[in-house]
Amino acid sequence: MPLIILIIGILLLFFLIVKVKLNGFLSLMVACMFVGLAEGLPLGKVVGVIETGFGGTLGHLGLIIGFGAIFGRIMADGGGAQRIAETLINTFGRKNVTWAVAITSFIVGITLFWEVSFIVLIPIVFTVVIAGKFPILDAGIPMLAAITVSHCFLPPHPGPVAVCGIFEANVGLVLIYGLIIGIPTLFLSGPLYVKFIHHQGIDPEINTSLGLGEVFDEKDLPPFGISVFTALIPVILIITSMIINFIVPKGSMMETIFNFVGSTDVALAIALAVSFYTFGIRRGRSISDLMVSSETAIKAIAMILFIMGGGGAFKEVIVTAGVGNYVAELMSGIPISPLLLAWAIASIIRLCVGSSTISLFMASGIVLPIVQQSGVSPELMVLAVATGSVFGGPPTEPCFWLVKEFFNLSLNQQFYVWCSLCTLISVVGIAGVMVLSLFV
Repeated sequence: MPLIILIIGILLLFFLIVKVKLNGFLSLMVACMFVGLAEGLPLGKVVGVIETGFGGTLGHLGLIIGFGAIFGRIMADGGGAQRIAETLINTFGRKNVTWAVAITSFIVGITLFWEVSFIVLIPIVFTVVIAGKFPILDAGIPMLAAITVSHCFLPPHPGPVAVCGIFEANVGLVLIYGLIIGIPTLFLSGPLYVKFIHHQGIDPEINTSLGLGEVFDEKDLPPFGISVFTALIPVILIITSMIINFIVPKGSMMETIFNFVGSTDVALAIALAVSFYTFGIRRGRSISDLMVSSETAIKAIAMILFIMGGGGAFKEVIVTAGVGNYVAELMSGIPISPLLLAWAIASIIRLCVGSSTISLFMASGIVLPIVQQSGVSPELMVLAVATGSVFGGPPTEPCFWLVKEFFNLSLNQQFYVWCSLCTLISVVGIAGVMVLSLFV
């Protein structure tokens, strides 16, 4: 019954958006109330759960998206995004632009949370498209594929590292296995999948209010080195913080300082401050002019923030109602390969709950006794759970709405672009895990 209620709730959400033409945020709120009450949450508790999910999501993502949107706008208005985009096009050639974006995004995505990678890369993606006159998804899909594959397969990304700790797996081996599986997965889900999207005739218009500035003449662009350095400041700070944590004593002042500057919010804030100089003051722009760009960026993402908060509220209602636990108990007794079982449990929890992180940890806890009793490779088990945790890209996940709104997609297009992409990465990933299990 809990699964049936959830399915009805999702269908209600689609009906309100597609048929009634209700705003995405309002539709999510109606769906939250329906699912919460139908799943048996007390009338007086439903609103509190919605507020917790809404606030928890924006508490995590609000500053990231806010700082990131302003950072992207300043980088675009100052010519930095255009310089990076044109250099990528000129270096790799127009025919290989999907690979240029995929490789750049893959490297950036290894250490950053998915949402941070998205926000750092989106202005570069938009500017590549404008400068090269490409369809937006020619650059967008390789970027989405690359950061999702990094998120799924590769330590030192926090997700795989955390599961390595739970399963007592060797992080180095997980990285090696992840690269063996992740590189062909990126090829299939990035440059190759773009061709499939072309056959579907999906070519959304660019949302020009998000992170796009004027197009500059070559002589007016900032240097490539400064542009790349500024764009990668969040990556540099976060990586440096991770390295420092391994070489300095725990609890030392040095560790405290670098944990602070290497936190996602602070790293983006520092990058934003530097961008005010490199793409603003250094190029003759006044503080007032920079603030106009900042305000424009925040106005452009206001509805996106509310929609993502609504997605977080939907997720919280489902978690509080215990749907994830219900699914876990349902799946745990099925007699199949431990690797496939781990993947299936993580996948179904992901579809029900939405959150990749919650799916990752719930599934890990459920299958931990299997790892301990069956003798299956803990490194492959890490990858099996991780691949399942990205399955489907459901609308109960805030990132579903982030992708939809930034790429200006209809719901139907979103299923092709995002949901099918996540499913492809997950299925190819578990297939790679099963093949590797024959040799490990």
